[in-house]
Amino acid sequence: MDEEAVVKFVETYLKKKGFKQAELAFHEEIQQQQQQQNNSNNAINIHSDPDLSTLLHSLSQPEDSPARYQEEYSKLRTWAYSSLDLYKHELLRVLYPVFVHCYMDIVAKGHIQHARNFFNSFREDHEMMHSRDLQKLEGVLSPSHLEEMEFAHTLRQSKVNIKICQYSDELMMQYLRKSKSTIILGIVNEHINFQVSPGQPISISDDPDAVTLIGSSQDAANQINKKEIHWGLLEDSLEERLEKTGGFLSDSEKTEGETKEGDVDENKKRSMDGGKQGASIKKSKKDKAASATAKAVRLEANTVPAAPRVKPELPLPVMPAEVEQSILEDLRNRVQLSSTTLPSVSFYTFINTHNGLNCSSISHDGSLVAGGFSDSSLKVWDMAKLGQQAGNSVLQGENDTAPSEHLLGPNSGKRSYTLFRGHSGPVHSATFSPLGDFILSSSADTTVRLWSTELNANLVCYKGHNYPVWDVQFSPVGHYFASASHDRTARIWSMDRIQPLRIMAGHLSDVDCVQWHVNCNYIATGSSDKTVRLWDVQSGECVRIFIGHRSMILSLAMSPDGRYMASGDEDGTIMMWDLSSGRCISPMMGHHSCVWSLAFSCESSLLASGSADCTVKLWDVTTSTKPAKTEENKSGNTHRLRLLKTLPTKSTPVSTLRFSRRNLLFAAGALSRSQ
Repeated sequence: MDEEAVVKFVETYLKKKGFKQAELAFHEEIQQQQQQQNNSNNAINIHSDPDLSTLLHSLSQPEDSPARYQEEYSKLRTWAYSSLDLYKHELLRVLYPVFVHCYMDIVAKGHIQHARNFFNSFREDHEMMHSRDLQKLEGVLSPSHLEEMEFAHTLRQSKVNIKICQYSDELMMQYLRKSKSTIILGIVNEHINFQVSPGQPISISDDPDAVTLIGSSQDAANQINKKEIHWGLLEDSLEERLEKTGGFLSDSEKTEGETKEGDVDENKKRSMDGGKQGASIKKSKKDKAASATAKAVRLEANTVPAAPRVKPELPLPVMPAEVEQSILEDLRNRVQLSSTTLPSVSFYTFINTHNGLNCSSISHDGSLVAGGFSDSSLKVWDMAKLGQQAGNSVLQGENDTAPSEHLLGPNSGKRSYTLFRGHSGPVHSATFSPLGDFILSSSADTTVRLWSTELNANLVCYKGHNYPVWDVQFSPVGHYFASASHDRTARIWSMDRIQPLRIMAGHLSDVDCVQWHVNCNYIATGSSDKTVRLWDVQSGECVRIFIGHRSMILSLAMSPDGRYMASGDEDGTIMMWDLSSGRCISPMMGHHSCVWSLAFSCESSLLASGSADCTVKLWDVTTSTKPAKTEENKSGNTHRLRLLKTLPTKSTPVSTLRFSRRNLLFAAGALSRSQ
């Protein structure tokens, strides 16, 4: 390639890319060189500069060639995975946005089959962390979709913020230039905003404010968070009545006297509930030892101001007298938990699901376990019947708080479950009513169905959403329920009406999870737009926006005292929020993958989290929230929840957690293949 051809080619390239300033500078430089050549008759020797030759060769290839996208991304991926461990976690963050934009660029150029091949070649790298986004991205099949589909259009028009240290940034830029990865370099410049910081690589645990909204969005959130909310507990609740009569076992000296006769009744009740608490005998022995610490726990709890009482904004159903007595009995026998008194855990493991289990749910007393499957079926297991059929269903743990696992697979004996069929798409969520007599399921078929666990039949099909329904949750009092959908709305329903009572619209992307406040006057929604919103059930108005997560929110939990909310995202981060102020009290870092479930203990002293990293973690809530109120500690290091214990499973991602009214922790998940 002679000098004139090189100049002409570079001019064409700069003009094509729209680099006007670079083109002018190049022209000036060429003119200067020509003047020098007239004097010295020197010529550019392309062959003496191998780097320039390689660059020109790469530039001479057709720029819309899908092979170049595949080649450059593959090389970037190999380089990132082979980089030093100190910087690898930062460099790997770049792969997902580059993957997305490479795919959309190939689609935009009309190479649909090549785009599918590229997508299928590398999708496994991002399946765990971005499965929902990949499902949407897979639907982008023509250049017109890039404009018509809001998800794709938003990605094309926006930039991703990635925080990396200065050395990681230099490594990345140096690699892209040396490897002549012009396509990747263009994507990085156009769609990624590196927030570079000096020093060592940024640890997630040191960066709780990783994502912030800018401009008018942040201002709007601040205005909304000034609205008054009534986060207190309902008037004349069962807990309040029991507190007034001093009925809790942990109250004063009465604990020791009542434990002896209470143990027998408690063990009887647990066995009648289905043998779900295989360690009840052990637990009754621990009650005596726990009675000593119960006083201290009660005294510590009394230092926190009592929650105000509020009136319900929705008409509440009347509770039958026998059900009320049963709940009061559970409350009297409740074990008081604290940082020194951790809960017993009963873990239910689904086996032989063949990756078909999408969701699971456990009834309030642990006697029923439900699973929603990709084949549109809903299955419910009765723990009493399962215990009778399989004598070896309980696997004893090594330590006191290790989970006992009940095998729920269809191949572990005769068919031990009740099969509910009615949905025409994968079942994404299931939830039991407080009394366990009903179960709700939501599906990709855009419907929510109500089932009777007593009649084993479908009672109602609720239609209203336009797209898949990701989550559904019964209210704490039953009768009412909330749903969350891909159509970016949450809806409030009652069992006796087929149309929604309220529609909550405002999220910018999918509403992935929903949770009721304990007083039933508010619901919280978590979204793929990385925010959590709190809504007034009566008015349908958004009264809080919680900003701080860096990825989609997958799980929510409300504290039983009504003060706090916890949210978990797909990066493994958990955040504790003060509902009254809308501020993050404490970020919790410890999980290495998606946080699928969260649950508060009954006295709001502990938080349990279940993750795709196959662990259950227990966090101390009281120590993190106390300094925010008393300001006793001056070091500033107490605003982070203390991890009390990590309970690993053998190879089971934890999909569901629930504390029973007696503070036994139930958990469930599907056994995964060994990595």
